[in-house]
Amino acid sequence: MASQKKPETVEQQRLQDADAGVASWRKWGTWLSERQWGTVREDYSADGSAWDYFPHDHARSRAYRWGEDGLAGFCDDQQRCCISLALWNGCDPILKERLFGLTNREGNHGEDVKEYYYYLDATPTGSYARMNYKYPQAAFPYQQLLDENHRRGVDAREYELIDTGIFKDNRYFDVFVEYAKNTPEDILMRITVRNVGPEAADIHVIPQCTFRNTWSWDVDAERPDMRLGKDGSIVIDHAELGTHQLRSDDDATPLFCENETNAQRLYGTEAATSYPKDAINDTIVQGRDASNPEQRGTRVGLHHTCTIKAGEERVFRLRLNAGSTSPGFGDFDEVFKTRIDEAAEFYKPRVDAVPDEDARNVVRQAYAGMLWSCQYYNYDVERWLKGDPTQPTPPAARLHGRNKNWTNINNHDILSMPDAWEYPWYAAWDTTFQAITMAGLDLEFAKRQISTFVHDRYMHASGEFPAYEWAFGDVNPPLQAWAAWRIYQIERMKHGKGDQDFLRHVFHRLLLNFSWWVNRKDASGKNIFDGGFLGLDNIGAFDRSHALPEGLQLQQADATSWVAMFALKMMRIALELSLKDPVYEDLASKFFLHFLHIAHAMTSVADTGMGLWDDDDKFYFDMLVDPQGKTQPIRVFSIVGLIPLLAVEIIEPEMLKALPRFGESVERTLAEKPHLADLVSRWHVHGRGERRLLSLLRGHRMKALFKRAFNEDEFLSPHGIRSVSRAHQHAPFRMDFAGQQVSVDYEPGESRTGLFGGNSNWRGPVWFPINYLILEAMMKFHHYYGDEFQIEVPVGSNNTMSIREAANELRCRLTSLFLQDERGRRPIFGENRTFQQDPHFNTCLPFHEYFDGDTGRGCGAFHQTGWTGIVARLIDPRAMHEATTDLLL
Repeated sequence: MASQKKPETVEQQRLQDADAGVASWRKWGTWLSERQWGTVREDYSADGSAWDYFPHDHARSRAYRWGEDGLAGFCDDQQRCCISLALWNGCDPILKERLFGLTNREGNHGEDVKEYYYYLDATPTGSYARMNYKYPQAAFPYQQLLDENHRRGVDAREYELIDTGIFKDNRYFDVFVEYAKNTPEDILMRITVRNVGPEAADIHVIPQCTFRNTWSWDVDAERPDMRLGKDGSIVIDHAELGTHQLRSDDDATPLFCENETNAQRLYGTEAATSYPKDAINDTIVQGRDASNPEQRGTRVGLHHTCTIKAGEERVFRLRLNAGSTSPGFGDFDEVFKTRIDEAAEFYKPRVDAVPDEDARNVVRQAYAGMLWSCQYYNYDVERWLKGDPTQPTPPAARLHGRNKNWTNINNHDILSMPDAWEYPWYAAWDTTFQAITMAGLDLEFAKRQISTFVHDRYMHASGEFPAYEWAFGDVNPPLQAWAAWRIYQIERMKHGKGDQDFLRHVFHRLLLNFSWWVNRKDASGKNIFDGGFLGLDNIGAFDRSHALPEGLQLQQADATSWVAMFALKMMRIALELSLKDPVYEDLASKFFLHFLHIAHAMTSVADTGMGLWDDDDKFYFDMLVDPQGKTQPIRVFSIVGLIPLLAVEIIEPEMLKALPRFGESVERTLAEKPHLADLVSRWHVHGRGERRLLSLLRGHRMKALFKRAFNEDEFLSPHGIRSVSRAHQHAPFRMDFAGQQVSVDYEPGESRTGLFGGNSNWRGPVWFPINYLILEAMMKFHHYYGDEFQIEVPVGSNNTMSIREAANELRCRLTSLFLQDERGRRPIFGENRTFQQDPHFNTCLPFHEYFDGDTGRGCGAFHQTGWTGIVARLIDPRAMHEATTDLLL
């Protein structure tokens, strides 16, 4: 850990105390999963159909093996004891205990949550957190959502909850759930229910406390216990957590049951307990005595009922604290006021320079979403494959199916999720962007996210990183070196010193990953890489993650560029480490040479004169190569061809003076192989201040890519760089491939193809992660070339500007997605009048997975705060004030 300045806020002091082991402020937090059902972890089927094996209808009745989920949840860092909320409006067929959505096969554009909930505030230690859930007063339209989405085809938009008319006349409850910690083991929960509708309405409010089922899977495993205490509180005993008390300040009826499966309901067989997991639901909804009359179990709900008049609200207060007695509620409201003030104090320096209240609200909610989306993730692949000693042996087919080669995976950590409902599992490259955003709040957590991935419990012995649980063997872009370096820079900027131990540790582990790329993904040994879909889902004309027929090879412009960028970042880290330990200079030289060979290969594969750059179209394309060596460029104008922009690095003259051995090695290499420098770099041409530039692009190629990127008829949308050129709207790409015609059209919104389930689309929308990397690359180019290098933005406008000014224009287009325009409209809401105009909705912000390439309407995963949350770093106008390589921090 690098030395830190004296904490300026109470929350920063809590973070330091937690990291120093002084106090366990990180132990409890908003770590409870939003969705455990339908995940790979809970799938014990023979064919890997996770959505079908554990559907939503089973979730209330069936014990989970690997985790828990719930609405507005809070739990300890191993998810042993979980607090969550259940609601009932008197007419729903089931309690609202968890968020509902469609599975991959049920939605016309893949899986999709069908609820409205918003993360409004949070601090890194969980000392304060606030979210909003909008609960309809009419029966929740489960079947209507299923039927209508099933009826619609891929050319139609998704049918959403708002489309059902259930919010007409504001007939819903605004439910606000807040948590505040008085001490690390004294947790306050405040539930505020407001009737937004025109008439009085009844509601049942049932805060719940659940032990994750850890006892059904092992012989003689110890079972924890909850019971009603003599003073009316709930006594909670757990062998690892100790004794806690849970109390409500209202007249609540405690309903106990066991967190075990109702086998009678699901399978028609005898249940292991008379009071299974769904007993609380059956007691309230069905009106029968299904809960345990002995008032004890491993799950409890505190049942409150009330009628709330139109426009009024009701507050429910609960407290969970360690020990055998409860401190009561005398200081309850004061604790909340203090923690709310401390949260505002913590965020003050992060929003001080933000221009207006609306923009500050976007920043706060972006960060809140990042923190609420950090969840406990538990998955031991070897045990999952073989099964548990007390359970039936899993089907033998599983040993030859999904993730069979990843028995090293044994994850049990708090991780930042790409989307806490749709993607409630980590994804390797998502994590890097999320860590960059988190570094602005909690540096130690951000570093742990990167360090975790290089651990043996994650990284394969071969050096490969796991992609995501549906297919750990898929390949994501290798951005871990970039993320580690950026986090190091952020810490150095904040504290005057970066964490070299962190940087060194990650660097050594990444040596294995780089070797894996070179050995496994350079099929021809010619420094041209394939990597599969590389997180870009359906961007190709065919599924790039599958083996090609008839001995064909795919040489990928994006895979090759990602590895070039990887080499440059490894070189830069090695140079930094060399300042204290000269042994790293040789490694810096090694990665410098790797980069040059990759860059040369992109121009002339194996010195054939044929590369991935097309001089006619002045663009980079993937290349199909047949067994005889004949090549065919795949002329799709997509983000794949812009990714070469990202492989750029600046070396300051001071670095070369401090490391003369590296400089001598570089000069010797270029003297012996001058064609490398002539083709791909500007090493001998000094930039501003005698800086040196390493890039895949000489000036004319860079300018050619910018000419397409900033053309509004191609890549430049009103709200960022599109993933596919708009030119394909009128001129779709077509080709014959393996006996069939494949195509790529311009699809600005949801996917119209079935590739990767159709839930994501890289054929036209704006995606934040690539735009962010383009911004960063542009600032580096400007750092080298200066204001004299001008480009036209937009193309055809006769308006020229520096690369930095162009980057600022792109930044403003991206942030405009979330900000209210002069009419008070936000592009992310599209044409939805309720979201745009209703004051109960229009300040509550989702951070979508991607955005319509024409209108900016939010698409894909509804709460993908993961990499889209990085918008918080772009709204601060200070990000573009100085052209330095430490920008966008």
